[in-house]
Amino acid sequence: MKSWLKKSIVVGAGLSLILAGCGNQAKEAASNEGKLKVVTTFYPMYEFTKQIAGDHAEVVALIPSGTEPHDWEPSAKDMAAIKDADVFVYNGIVEGWVDSALSSAANEQRVVVEASKGITLMEGEEHDHEHGEEDHGHGEEEEHSHEEESPLDPHVWLDPVLAQQEVRAIQAALEKADPGNKEDYKKNADEYIAKLRELDLAFKDALTNAKHKEFVTQHAAFGYLAKQYGLTQIPISGLSPEQEPSPDEMAEVVEFAKDHQVQTIFFETLVDPKVAQVVADEIGAATAVLNPLEGLTAEDIKNNLDYIGVMTNNLEALKKALNE
Repeated sequence: MKSWLKKSIVVGAGLSLILAGCGNQAKEAASNEGKLKVVTTFYPMYEFTKQIAGDHAEVVALIPSGTEPHDWEPSAKDMAAIKDADVFVYNGIVEGWVDSALSSAANEQRVVVEASKGITLMEGEEHDHEHGEEDHGHGEEEEHSHEEESPLDPHVWLDPVLAQQEVRAIQAALEKADPGNKEDYKKNADEYIAKLRELDLAFKDALTNAKHKEFVTQHAAFGYLAKQYGLTQIPISGLSPEQEPSPDEMAEVVEFAKDHQVQTIFFETLVDPKVAQVVADEIGAATAVLNPLEGLTAEDIKNNLDYIGVMTNNLEALKKALNE
């Protein structure tokens, strides 16, 4: 009798746990019911979208943290997520696979937003140390290729002013997909843009009277930021971080750095810093991180860093380097 009672208690406890688990899953499913399914490509698009969406959407990023996005390609699982999305958010140019993915994973109800659409994109800086601009209409039928095949610079998210335009574009897409929560999306976007404006003012205050205006970086990601704050970016490599500079190009950067008394060579977190280290060693300079925010590292996540936090770190690094 006692043995039977013990077994009954054990079985009952097990059933309770199973039912509790089912109950939690049901609650989670219920909490997500009615929410938008929003798929974004890489970190800045995820962060901007999450800030605007608040509790009204499930927001996911396709490209995992710590992954360099330039040559990433979607898996079958990623394609399924793209197909099922209510909203799909991408930057443009970086994601050379987007056009074919959207075509293959067709969904007539899905709202697609190219966050950089409407922003005049600059020609990518290679090694001529000059800035150029090109008006880019971002037509839906226009073919977007990988960065190494395109002269246009996609890194608009690194300019806090242009980032505000991307936030507004994403806001409009969420409102189109879910007009019932339009007021909340606007409120959230307004609040986040206020933070971006504060960030912009911090950059202006810190960099307007900097001792130097030139900085050397491994990857040509900071052209928009440089233009916004009156700086000159000297990239060792081109728009693609994997692009290897020729010996002549390396020599040119070294000569420029020496002529302009550059004391810091910037590298980034998701790419091997060997090229930046070679230049630094050649001129006796230090190295430091200037983060293009193409993805958070494990350390960034551990330190609870987000877009605003990383950009603030970038500002401190630039301020230090430009006043040496």
